[in-house]
Amino acid sequence: MRRALRIFVVVAVAALSLALPDFCTAPAAAAPPGTAARMTAAQPTTPTAAPAPGMPAEQAVPDPSTWSFAASLYAYVLPDDDSFLLPVVYADRDWLHLEARYNYEAMDSASLWGGWCFATGSTVTLEAIPMLGFVFGDTSGIAPGLEFSLGWRQFELYSESEYVFDLDDSEANFFYAWSELTYAPKDWLAFGLAAQRTRAYETDVDVQRGLLLELSRRPGSLRGYLFNFDRDEAFGIIAAGWEF
Repeated sequence: MRRALRIFVVVAVAALSLALPDFCTAPAAAAPPGTAARMTAAQPTTPTAAPAPGMPAEQAVPDPSTWSFAASLYAYVLPDDDSFLLPVVYADRDWLHLEARYNYEAMDSASLWGGWCFATGSTVTLEAIPMLGFVFGDTSGIAPGLEFSLGWRQFELYSESEYVFDLDDSEANFFYAWSELTYAPKDWLAFGLAAQRTRAYETDVDVQRGLLLELSRRPGSLRGYLFNFDRDEAFGIIAAGWEF
């Protein structure tokens, strides 16, 4: 099993290296209002990229030779269990995207990620980041993953997913997913639906469904989630994000 996983990693990295750099030269899409904070740091651009609505022209095309950073902190407020924090840190330079997470795949486990980002579109915008991650701690594994954001007018669909190949127990392999569908009537306000599939916190339902509300003003954002609101095991998440 471990030999097969090593071969998978080598093939995946080689394929991404050959295929994805061409996509990174595509013009960057203008970020729709309410774009998730974890994606705003990754903005591959060329001099032809159009500025986002309300963004000063001098900020529309960031220097691809410099780094940009962002961070998010999710506080899980659980009524019948210990509450916990889930931090995520992001770093981007041109097409390169890096992430570090904790308590995401499992409690007391961390993961490091690297990927390639590309964007395209004007009326309908698409930004995607295929990634490969390494999980260590109470859970050890290798995980291919994908983050993408699809925007149209004030609507946005954001999703991040991964499949963890557990190095200690193949029966513990697991598919993780987090998705949001939001509508932003104002630049500083967005609301919508959210869903997640995780092992960090388990309930009786396989996919947890919820509502979200976001207030944002760059470089910061604040989000509130209410999951399983139609069940006895309802719980909330408070998320804060910041761009550097």
